Amino acid sequence: MKSDKLEKDIWQGLVENNRKYQEILYRRYYSYGMSICLRYTQTREEAKEILHDGFMVLYKTPRKLDPSLPFKPWFRRVLINRCINHFKKHHKKMDETGFDQITESETSEPSPLESMQYEELLQLILRLPSAYQAVFNLYILDGYTHDEIAKLLDISVGTSKSNLSRARQKLREMLNTQSNEREFLRQER
Repeated sequence: MKSDKLEKDIWQGLVENNRKYQEILYRRYYSYGMSICLRYTQTREEAKEILHDGFMVLYKTPRKLDPSLPFKPWFRRVLINRCINHFKKHHKKMDETGFDQITESETSEPSPLESMQYEELLQLILRLPSAYQAVFNLYILDGYTHDEIAKLLDISVGTSKSNLSRARQKLREMLNTQSNEREFLRQER
C-alpha cells in the first residue's frame, strides 16, 4: 500500500530528524489535529499552540511512535493528552457538584442534539463553560468512560457525570434558543 509506505518513510525521516518529512507530516495531519484541538480549547490560538506542541513531541521523540501501529489514533491520543494538560493548567478549579450520581435520560427517540450536523454541534460545544466542554468532548466525542475522565481531569466520577449532564442541558437550552430565534425570524417575514 502506498499510504503505508509513506507512513513508514515519514517515521524514518522523523527518526533521522529530516525537516522534509517533518513538513510532510505537518501538512498531512494539520487539519486533523486542529479539529481535535479546537474541541478542547476556547480560542483558535490555544488550539494552534497545543497542536504545535503535539507536533514538537513527534519531532523530538519519534521513537515513541511504533511504525507498525496506525498513526492517527496515536496522534489523537497525544493531542487529547496535551489538551487535557492545557485545561488543567489554565482551569484549576473544575465545576464541582454535590451529586454522586446523575442518571441519564432513557428516552428512545433521538434528541435534537443527536440529529445536528457536526459543525453546528461544535459551535455550540465551544460556547460551553470549559469544565463542561472538556467532559462532554471526552465522553461523547472521544469515548472515554467517567472513570477515565475523572482520572484524567483529577475530579470525582460524580463530578464528571454531573458536568456531562449539565453540558447536555446547556446544549439543549442553546439549541432551543436557536430554534426559537429561527421561528421568530420566519414569523417576521
